[in-house]
Amino acid sequence: MSMTRRDFLQVLAVAAAGGMALHSHPARAAKAAERLYDLPRFGSVSLLHMTDCHAQLLPIHFREPDVNLGVGPMAGQVPHLVGEHLLRHFGIRPGTPEAHAFSSLDFVKAARTYGKVGGFAHLATLVKRLKASRPGALLLDGGDTWQGSGLSLWTKAQDMVEACKALGVDVMTLHWEATYGEARVKEIEEKDFAGHIDIVAQNIKTADFGDPVFKPYVIRPINGVPVAIVGQAFPYTPIANPRWQVPNWRYGIQDDALQVVVDEARAAGAQVVVVLSHNGMDVDLKMAGRVRGVDAILGGHTHDGVPAPVIVPNAGGRTLVTNAGSNGKYLGVLDLEVRDGRVTDFRYKLLPVFANLIPADPAMAALIDRLRAPYAARLAEPLAVTEALLYRRGNFNGSWDQLILDALLAEKNAEIAFSPGFRWGTSLLPGDTLRMEHLLDQTAITYPWTTLTSMSGAQIKTVLEDVCDNLFNPDPYYQQGGDMVRVGGLQYTCDPNARMGSRILDMRLHGQPLQADKQYKVAGWAPVSEEARDTGGEPVWDLVARYLKGQKVLRARPLNLPTLRGMAGNPGIA
Repeated sequence: MSMTRRDFLQVLAVAAAGGMALHSHPARAAKAAERLYDLPRFGSVSLLHMTDCHAQLLPIHFREPDVNLGVGPMAGQVPHLVGEHLLRHFGIRPGTPEAHAFSSLDFVKAARTYGKVGGFAHLATLVKRLKASRPGALLLDGGDTWQGSGLSLWTKAQDMVEACKALGVDVMTLHWEATYGEARVKEIEEKDFAGHIDIVAQNIKTADFGDPVFKPYVIRPINGVPVAIVGQAFPYTPIANPRWQVPNWRYGIQDDALQVVVDEARAAGAQVVVVLSHNGMDVDLKMAGRVRGVDAILGGHTHDGVPAPVIVPNAGGRTLVTNAGSNGKYLGVLDLEVRDGRVTDFRYKLLPVFANLIPADPAMAALIDRLRAPYAARLAEPLAVTEALLYRRGNFNGSWDQLILDALLAEKNAEIAFSPGFRWGTSLLPGDTLRMEHLLDQTAITYPWTTLTSMSGAQIKTVLEDVCDNLFNPDPYYQQGGDMVRVGGLQYTCDPNARMGSRILDMRLHGQPLQADKQYKVAGWAPVSEEARDTGGEPVWDLVARYLKGQKVLRARPLNLPTLRGMAGNPGIA
């Protein structure tokens, strides 16, 4: 990777702050700073893996969660480790660039020190460097790529389609992509991606006859080794997102069908079988123990930045399970040694993509500038200035979500507000100007309507119990959504270890117990029903933008968090 003097000065500043060994000679200093990305080639098969970038073309800040609870057999296990617990488990030294990349510790200070992460122009440079050192390497995209920004929403994902082709993606699977509708997804597959990118998903079938909607797998030769990439789309898309957007497609985990596909790929000559998954890591870990013949599962959906694979034994041997974070913040590198037709050894590294350490690829930077130009003024519209850190990730709430809840309560004159537990959304540092682009990073979906509904106390409890079970059911195969719904105005206690229907306790409004038979005004957004689609409503970004313009300056506000029961000492809490 060549460096200009400006590139070198950026590297030098970050490296000095991170305690990297520096030298007076520019070439030696640049080499020391690049050590993070110096991965010697290993084996004969290399796979690069990105996932859940959520349409973030530019470098951003993204705070990792400080709450990611595991329950049942997953309590205290990867990926349910945060903060110092995660650093100790993976042997990462506090105060280093890697500690910042993988934890929320001292986030604001570290973010100012190390700068932004991701960005397709910087990612493109890294991908080119790794592909040059690993002939034949494939770039795999785990999905949630076309959604998550105003630009992707307004272009119906065309910006991401062009960027992914330029990045050199070879194979991808799906989740939020489906929220553009069946016709748009198939149009991209059959026109834009034809001859460039394969979409694979063994678990999406036609609802009538059960025929495959996409290729279940592809076999690509890498240095003479046939490698099968099997697709596993998010199995609960019609539950977590509107069913009406994919009325003719049937989903599900379908691990029995996956076993058939794996066996078929092996029979077709594949010496390596990798599942490109959007299940979420807990589901992948269970699936790895049930399906034979899979060498690795490269996972996504839950946005877990996991520095090293979990090795899962099964009847056929063992399977490596990884998860590569989100927002373009990481690039996974899996190197495999293949001898006598099977994998005999591996190396894995999840590389943080520090924009200050990696020069931007000129061609990709120019493409991004061209894609953004027609919308630049709308994206740059200032809405407010934040004096507090704004972030989303965490099982129960984040300061971005609290801001949306407060806006819903005020603008809808509601008693209670709900906001979806989406994991995507970038972070802003204190002092940043909050622009329309940043608001759309939190809200850009194809069903953005706000609602005001009369609900009984009993109905409110049912909603909270249902979402809580999607997150904390001890069987990963029943974990069907994102994080816990964010709640405004209402206080409650949550016992994640309790049975379904018994996790939500002591619900109170203004200090008074919620009454089961009383009606309450509840504001929300992102309704999934056909009735809500037909009714419509004000888009959430318009409502929140109006609220922000009235606020002008955003001061720190307390998060409305539940009281947790039975979670003391859980390493999923920082």
